[in-house]
Amino acid sequence: MRHVGIIKRKKQPADKLSPAWATLWKSILDSGEKSLSVGLGRFVQFLDAQNVGPEAVSDAHSQAFRELLCSEELTKDPRATWRGAVRGWNRAIACIPDWPQQILTPPKRENVVKLPDSDLPAEFIDDLNSEMKQLKEPDLFADEAPRRALRAATVKQEIRMLKRFASELILAGVPAAEITSVRSLLDPERAKLGLKQMVVRKGNATHSVISDMGKLLCTWARRLEIDSTSFLRLEGVAKRVALPPQRGMTQKNRSRLRVLQDHATLRRLLELPERLFKAANKLEPKKAGLMREDAIAIALLLVCPLRIKNLAGLHVDRHFQRPGDGRVFVNLWEGEVKNETAIEFEIPADVRRMLDKHLASRTPYMCPEGTPWLFPRRDGSSAVDTSTFSTRLSLRIRKEIGVEINAHLFRHLAAMIWLNANPGAYEGARRLLGHSSVSTTINVYSGLETRAAILAYGEVLAAHRSAKK
Repeated sequence: MRHVGIIKRKKQPADKLSPAWATLWKSILDSGEKSLSVGLGRFVQFLDAQNVGPEAVSDAHSQAFRELLCSEELTKDPRATWRGAVRGWNRAIACIPDWPQQILTPPKRENVVKLPDSDLPAEFIDDLNSEMKQLKEPDLFADEAPRRALRAATVKQEIRMLKRFASELILAGVPAAEITSVRSLLDPERAKLGLKQMVVRKGNATHSVISDMGKLLCTWARRLEIDSTSFLRLEGVAKRVALPPQRGMTQKNRSRLRVLQDHATLRRLLELPERLFKAANKLEPKKAGLMREDAIAIALLLVCPLRIKNLAGLHVDRHFQRPGDGRVFVNLWEGEVKNETAIEFEIPADVRRMLDKHLASRTPYMCPEGTPWLFPRRDGSSAVDTSTFSTRLSLRIRKEIGVEINAHLFRHLAAMIWLNANPGAYEGARRLLGHSSVSTTINVYSGLETRAAILAYGEVLAAHRSAKK
């Protein structure tokens, strides 16, 4: 497309910059701040091409740059490139001594309404914290206490959602003085007002977040045992914004798995961990350690289809069991897994060798000696951030074999490989993925083995055609 002129060719930022911009660009390169050079390169080139001097840059030029990215560039996410440029510009003010001092308005992400706690009624915050404490740490002998504690992640999510709904109500005109407790959010008319506010903001359409909010309000209505008349009215309001339950995988995940049905592509993925581990031998220690970490993570996801949270939090002493005969097992106990079903995998010999070699050589380049986490923060204080780790693995795979795979897709891949080899064997898939019930497995992966079943049926027909009469 560049060759025939549909889009313009990119130039290196330093190519033929005017003297003023060339001086600033040299300052960026000399600073060693790679994030600045990556984020600002295209923006500086654009400004110079428009004959905009460094001291004249404004938000209007930032918006013009965004429009250019959307209309003339082959960029996966033009808005992300634009955000990087604006934030890079503002960071350069603090990092580069001679950088122009005008601050550009940072782009805002999707507008999520949530007032700070200081703007929410103190009574509401106290009641919410009190209710959540009882759910997180229930008194087993209290008559009305729940029998099972809520997971910490669930508590955190529900607190965030209820604070957001209280914020929606205040912004919709409900006096803050009327929002004194969680129960005060459950009035049917008040709930209707808050959900309607959210729907209007989404262009008069419901959304998964709005649907989940309605379900959460009903859940709390049951917990607090509001009267049956109010509950039925609240349930009716929630049904108006409810989305049908997700059945099976999303189309995006099916499309990504379809690429991996190609044998050559799948083989490149299966061989990637060993190839990365060998390639790390040619790198300096820190880069080598990082590549080995990625290699081990991908290898574990292939043989032990864990959720990314469990993978990122693997503890060398607690989660890896060595019975003494050379074998190594990954063990996750009930309380550590999403559906509270214990998981155990034996690590194959080739992955075990990579694991042992990495653990023996990672200090002091990757973490301090004695760090117990398999994938630690560099100071060894805790396990790596889950989101950062997931993004890192996706980027590594895309760079190495050119396909889009997120960490959770490895679970779908494991089910696809198993069901292709054993059409209809959902119980085996359930055990592989650690689902608590086979109905969950069937709901998500029903039809995933259709291709294999059709091929097998074709072979049966071919056998019948070739059979002698």
